[in-house]
Amino acid sequence: MSIVVYNKEVQASGSFNNGEILEKKPIGFPQDGGELKPYSNLFYWANAWTPNHKSTIGLHPHQGFEICSFVIKGGIKHYDSKQQKWISLNKGDVQIIRAGSGISHAEEILDKSEIFQIWFDPDVSKTLENPATYNDYKKKDFPVTVLNKIKTTTIKGDKSHFEMDSEGVEIKEYDFDKGIFTLELDDKFIYSFFLINGSISIENDKALKGAFIKIQERKQITLDVCEKSLIFEVKSPKLLTFSTYFERFMS
Repeated sequence: MSIVVYNKEVQASGSFNNGEILEKKPIGFPQDGGELKPYSNLFYWANAWTPNHKSTIGLHPHQGFEICSFVIKGGIKHYDSKQQKWISLNKGDVQIIRAGSGISHAEEILDKSEIFQIWFDPDVSKTLENPATYNDYKKKDFPVTVLNKIKTTTIKGDKSHFEMDSEGVEIKEYDFDKGIFTLELDDKFIYSFFLINGSISIENDKALKGAFIKIQERKQITLDVCEKSLIFEVKSPKLLTFSTYFERFMS
């Protein structure tokens, strides 16, 4: 039974354009030097933000993977070689690029804005043969429920229209008030939490804003929420039906 908290200090760091865009990477590339390596179908996870003014990451190519951008704060603009136009996304919106046989894209992170960019492995040995596709999803389109004083936004999962090829993935955002809460889990999955705002204690381990928490082989957890907190969750299978790109070529 495993719960591991990775606070910002042990995550890999990165930057673009001489520090105009800064990053913390809970799951980085091998050269990034972070503690966590890819697992399940999670291949890469970066939390990127502009400390001051907007900045653009220029046109660059992708293949095979599913690349999702989640707007946490502010807004971004996105351009790709398939759409051939700039598209705006705001806080709570999500985009997915199913990179398939190849696509190039550029992204502009606006003033004092923040995103997650997460790469999922949908079995690139198959998806490399598919044409690239792209979708935007607006915040208002994601179902929201309130149960046991927990507000849950389902981004990928029950009653959400979000589509991806990566198997078994569910994505949610939890909004907690201060208090003690119990979450039921499925021990056939790995849960990846990112603490967007607030602070919590999870089984005597303190997690602060920006912390990443990996949970596996658990059917239940108890959170002591020290202040109003927002947690982003990716649920992914412990066992996949294929060998991942990381397992085949990078481990």
